[in-house]
Amino acid sequence: MSKDQDKRLYLIDAYAMIFRGYYALIRNPRLTSKGLDTSAIFGFSNSLIELIRREKPSHLAVVFDIGKENVRTADYTEYKANRSETPEAIQIAIPYIHRILEAMHIPVLGVEGYEADDVIGTIACKAEKAGYNVFMVTPDKDFAQLVTENIKIYKPGNKGSDVEILGVEEVKQKYGIEDPKQVIDFLAMMGDAVDNIPGLDGVGEKTAMKFLKEFGSIENLLENTHQLKGKLKEKVEASAERGILSKKLATIICDAPIDFDEDKYDLEDPDFEKVREVFDEIEFRRLYENLYRAFKSEAADPAIADPGKISRYEKVNIPKDASGTVQLDLFANFEDLEQATSTKSTIAENDHLYQFVDQPKAQKMLVNNLLQQQTVCFDTETTSLNEMEAELVGMSFSYKKGLAYYVPLSENRDEALQTIEIFKPFFEKESILKVAHNLKFDYKILRLYGVEIKGNLFDTMIAHYLLNPEGRHGMDYLSEIYLNYQPVSIETIIGKKGKNQLSFREADLQTQTIYAAEDADVTFQLYQIFAPQLKKENLEDLFYKVEMPLMEVLAKMELEGVSLDEAWLKQESIDLENDLKQLETKIFELCGEEFNMNSPRQLGEILFEKMQLDPKAKKTKTGQYATSEDILQKLVSKHEIIPYILEYRTYQKLKSTYVDALPAQIDKDDHRVHTNFSQTTAATGRLASVNPNLQNIPIRTLRGQQIRGAFVATEGKKIISADYSQIELRLIAEISDETNMIQAFQNGEDIHASTASKLFGIPLEEVTKTQRSQAKTVNFGIVYGQSAFALAEQTGLSRSEAKQMIDAYYETYPKLKEWMTEQVHKARKIGYVETVLGRKRHLKDINSNNFVVRGHAERNAVNAPIQGSAADIIKIAMINIDRKLDEENLETKMLLQVHDELLFESPVEEVQSATELIRTQMESAFETKVPLVVEVGVGKNWLEAH
Repeated sequence: MSKDQDKRLYLIDAYAMIFRGYYALIRNPRLTSKGLDTSAIFGFSNSLIELIRREKPSHLAVVFDIGKENVRTADYTEYKANRSETPEAIQIAIPYIHRILEAMHIPVLGVEGYEADDVIGTIACKAEKAGYNVFMVTPDKDFAQLVTENIKIYKPGNKGSDVEILGVEEVKQKYGIEDPKQVIDFLAMMGDAVDNIPGLDGVGEKTAMKFLKEFGSIENLLENTHQLKGKLKEKVEASAERGILSKKLATIICDAPIDFDEDKYDLEDPDFEKVREVFDEIEFRRLYENLYRAFKSEAADPAIADPGKISRYEKVNIPKDASGTVQLDLFANFEDLEQATSTKSTIAENDHLYQFVDQPKAQKMLVNNLLQQQTVCFDTETTSLNEMEAELVGMSFSYKKGLAYYVPLSENRDEALQTIEIFKPFFEKESILKVAHNLKFDYKILRLYGVEIKGNLFDTMIAHYLLNPEGRHGMDYLSEIYLNYQPVSIETIIGKKGKNQLSFREADLQTQTIYAAEDADVTFQLYQIFAPQLKKENLEDLFYKVEMPLMEVLAKMELEGVSLDEAWLKQESIDLENDLKQLETKIFELCGEEFNMNSPRQLGEILFEKMQLDPKAKKTKTGQYATSEDILQKLVSKHEIIPYILEYRTYQKLKSTYVDALPAQIDKDDHRVHTNFSQTTAATGRLASVNPNLQNIPIRTLRGQQIRGAFVATEGKKIISADYSQIELRLIAEISDETNMIQAFQNGEDIHASTASKLFGIPLEEVTKTQRSQAKTVNFGIVYGQSAFALAEQTGLSRSEAKQMIDAYYETYPKLKEWMTEQVHKARKIGYVETVLGRKRHLKDINSNNFVVRGHAERNAVNAPIQGSAADIIKIAMINIDRKLDEENLETKMLLQVHDELLFESPVEEVQSATELIRTQMESAFETKVPLVVEVGVGKNWLEAH
């Protein structure tokens, strides 16, 4: 029967596509501003829209499994029994997907007691008889058995690969068979671990293909087992009955009780308003635009495009310059460029106008044009990611989707500075909102070229961090997720990392233009999405008044750097090497033999085989004993060798990570170390320090503290260290409004002694050192969900004593307990908790059925507002101190932030006034009932000052 090409029915295997979308984003789930995991919804919807856009099906339906019991479980109760429970994110996604399909007028099919495979098989066979070409949209190999000349598998592309369509010839070639129906025999022979189909013993994929070539079917194989030999013959004969059952289980039913009503599957226009409602709810703005264009092609939805804009791209005159290079009219009328993102995924398929501007006259015209804009995105291209050694190669600018300009800069620094001078009026005009991704990098680069960026700033990386603190924030990733667009990879231009990697300057001008202009264009589009989301989520104040001003403060700190005493570090390295040798000798004496201390395998064998310290010692996947720090800590009381091993590891880490590594990171020009502070790493709002990490230098041991002695003030200056005293405990009291704790702080009492006094029912002056230590452990542990077991381990109390102490603690501080309970309740209700400045921590697992996962989210519900509020307050203090130092024309410089501590370098004559200024600003950064107390120290190095 000839088939009408206009009668094309696409049947979507719903769960296969939903799981595929979910697992594609499993490492970096897509979350809404309220913490809802929409990965499965996004993945499925995106694939559905792309299918409609690409294939323009005449008929379409989505098929779901309905119910747990079906005809196969009746035959074999173990069928699919090994499948784990559906992830909660998918369970949550299903109702949304149903709403989307209903709004799109796409039928949802399913038959109780039958699998989606059977419904698809039945409809496919009936549609084929009705003259349709049928495409089964699924990655599931089982459907290959249904393939005919008119029924095909449509396997969506994955990770950039193209769509794969499997017809009769493709299936025959894939499995080495004569007829697609033999796929049933193939599955029956080898079994299917996914569906728990047992198959024949001893038969894998290769053997099954061999049997099919030789015998054609499982029945014929079982009738001729005498031709087999040895163990395989025995196994096949012994599992023959299972093999026949497996064939029944693997056979897709094509006569399920469902009719093919072709009018029902006719693809029509969605109810766009209803789709928009659902997409708005789950924050799929760009996906809605893609949906509209999938159905309307060139037409523009008035709700998407700007009023008065026309959607069709009108070509502009394209003259050539003297070299013959194609150039576009510099300031043509670009009102006709579409404002919304195309569904097309790369630069080759998208309408865009990217222009390089390499002549001074044209550059001045560009600046005049930029000065007329309210918002402009810019980007810098450099020879290195290390700002201290990088040279500017070019700058790009965009203020409208699809439109961007690239300004190449000369390799000669003086000539480059002349070009940059032309653009100074733009960077210094305060009324223009300047947008960039990872703006601190560009800010530092331009500052090193004598340009100060003024006015309001917008960093799309930080904006996304505030909206989704636990997500990824790279521009390419955000482009793919929010714009459905894959930018040009830098590696395609300069090559992969390594000695053969090129400099961006070595790329030709056209290539530079495409890459740089696209970056500015994409970032501008991300700004258009994130700016209104910040407003919607009440995060604008946090963004504009805290994070963006802080970015400038951090840039100045990073450029300033801190001076290191190399001689101090060299001596420290020698001392540590001697300590390590002594520890090694002691360890070898205690275990009775020498071994490689740096080999976890050898250490494990010594501790757990020779010394038998733990009969239940765990092994890693590689088969060696686990010897991580947490495991060794539990063995401290078992043998005196353990503390020595732990001390050895601590010293070794100090030596390799800091003492030996830091000198190599001293800048050759200013002889200082320049760390980078990341505002987008920790979900709590804390800053992170990288390249090198100066926040993790251990200070609990004397050896760790010694490293701080290498951080020195230059001649005529001193180091000032200002540290918030117990800020998190003070905020616990403040935020929970715990009267007893507030009173203790207001009275200036030692909070740990005060807590011990209340817990043990004794006068404050009678509290022992041990009791204070135990109270301190509870004070810091209770708000992080510390269990009686953990408290007992830390304090040496019995578990029952630890539980009594926790109960007594809650009785002592009842309002704190109420607040903790309320935080968890609030998180369950709205999906997130907040700091004092409204910073959100999304807790997508707060309602999880898994008590371990849920417990972790509950602990975060309590500690995130505390730790995040402390981070917010020190950020405010940093901004205020920086401004005050400028106002008072002081030479004192802020150098480092180590969580609750700030480090400064101050001229000797300024130390007194700077110290008072710093203390005042830190203690008044945020108004609280509980006094914020700052301890300030001064010295020639960090060790002395702290």
